[in-house]
Amino acid sequence: MADNRKGRYARLSIARKQLCLDEDAYRDRLERETGKRSAKDMTIAEMDKVLAGFKRDGFRPSPPKGKPTSSRPEVRKVFALWKELAPCLRSGGSRESLRAFVKRMVGVDDPNFLSGAQAGVVIEALKAWGERVEGQKS
Repeated sequence: MADNRKGRYARLSIARKQLCLDEDAYRDRLERETGKRSAKDMTIAEMDKVLAGFKRDGFRPSPPKGKPTSSRPEVRKVFALWKELAPCLRSGGSRESLRAFVKRMVGVDDPNFLSGAQAGVVIEALKAWGERVEGQKS
């Protein structure tokens, strides 16, 4: 397995931001978990230990980029349209807000469980919403 220290540094940084830790609290946490105040001084196993601790405290890493969220094209279209709208949304286009939108539209709790017809309804609603947003920008 590759060393991948850069990826772990990035995940530690993301976890720090997600958990709202200031610099001192972050360094204290590293020291409490591993005895070292810097991630650069840690082994891979020590970084993994710190990440596991952050996960216990609520850190939720995002899914890997580039992987399709579904094998079904209509569901991927829903995610793509939602992502396009994200900058215009108060929620920032979070997964939770997409689930709530889908639930309001067709009564399904998760976009991954949409039938073809339900996905079509959601897609058309998202397209219409996108057109309204574009119209407001002009």
